[in-house]
Amino acid sequence: MEALSVFIVYPWAALGVAAVFAALWTRRRRRPAAVAALLWAGYSVYEYLMHARVLCSGECNIRVDLLLLYPVLLLVSLWAAVSLLRSGSSAV
Repeated sequence: MEALSVFIVYPWAALGVAAVFAALWTRRRRRPAAVAALLWAGYSVYEYLMHARVLCSGECNIRVDLLLLYPVLLLVSLWAAVSLLRSGSSAV
């Protein structure tokens, strides 16, 4: 989970992940890719608002919300990746 902490420092980077899933959705039209793209885009906005101290005006050093957000993002991303790999193998 330490690798995901880059999104705390650079919240706009999560838009890159969202863009990848969105591009894969436009190519393969798999619903999990669309869900992953939307969740990553939403997370990017949420993290930007946290970074800008809009949603957190005080000390935000202890981020308990990430204990829920990171596993959800990882599971949905894995679900999308498996779905995309399955659709790719049947299209050949």
